[in-house]
Amino acid sequence: MALIYLAKGLEAEQARALAKRLMANKESALDALAREELGIDPDELGGSAWSAAASSFALFAAGAIFPVAPYFWLDGLPALVASLALGGLALVAIGAGTSLFTGRSLLFSGARQLGTGLAAAALTYGIGRLVGVLLGG
Repeated sequence: MALIYLAKGLEAEQARALAKRLMANKESALDALAREELGIDPDELGGSAWSAAASSFALFAAGAIFPVAPYFWLDGLPALVASLALGGLALVAIGAGTSLFTGRSLLFSGARQLGTGLAAAALTYGIGRLVGVLLGG
């Protein structure tokens, strides 16, 4: 904290005294660090960690159902192909949705999300293959 206030032009002794006073109270220390270090106003954040965790869990579970669903009705290669297709469509849809927030084109965002998801799937498959875990075979 003292370095932040030194960079803002306070004398070294004043900066250390101010930092020491702020760090003495946990709440004021967190508030000052968020404002000075990160440029975030904690009063404007809203929400809670519990609601963020719950929504993250729900969205992750909802997204995970697409590549898993074919295995409820199919086996072997047909299930794998359907899983890749459904998962790919879901990834493209999510990527296209992010373009609303990023300002990038639907095609770029969808392709980037699909590429990232397929790379993650290939890496996961490769690791599973290395340790001898194969689905349906």
